[in-house]
Amino acid sequence: MSERFSTFLFFGAPGSGKGTQGRVLGQIPRFYHCACGEVFRSLDTRTDLGKEFVEYSSRGELVPDDITVKLWKAAIDAKVDSHAFKPDIDFLVLDGIPRNIGQAKLMDEHCDIVQVFHLSCPERDELRRRIRKRALKENRLDDASDEVIENRMRQYEDETKQLFDYYSPELLTNINAQQPPIKVLQDIIYRVTSLRVWQETANEVY
Repeated sequence: MSERFSTFLFFGAPGSGKGTQGRVLGQIPRFYHCACGEVFRSLDTRTDLGKEFVEYSSRGELVPDDITVKLWKAAIDAKVDSHAFKPDIDFLVLDGIPRNIGQAKLMDEHCDIVQVFHLSCPERDELRRRIRKRALKENRLDDASDEVIENRMRQYEDETKQLFDYYSPELLTNINAQQPPIKVLQDIIYRVTSLRVWQETANEVY
């Protein structure tokens, strides 16, 4: 088995800000952010894996977990090959994957989970407002429909939330995502810098 990536996971309902916080953390040296939504949107459909992905998604079917994880791993390997992500010195920051326990089990082969951040926002109307605002800003109008938003909320409640029981409680940190984004980031940074795995490598030259 190849050496596993030291990984921070960001979980939260759609609109909770996990992508925003992951991107910001990824701008700091020694952290590499991978947003899985962007990986799948920029998929090369000429590859065998890409063709398999399209085969399922074009029929409106869920893409099997093993194909999803293989696509993610191929994207990460490409970043390692281009030296954008240096797993010997960088922490991997993930949002959007794993989405369920099946994916989590497959990813355990590749990821050593350092910490799981749950961005908690119980106010579902606030989440819906954020999603619509982001969809309009990014010109992804399909994502602004009530049906799409409710489907994404349901998938999170039915599948992704089960991951909180899959990972050890010691790995889980709840963050109040209803705070201003900079305060959310402050809470995340405070937790990251308190971890022994970060402290042991903090003074290494990057």
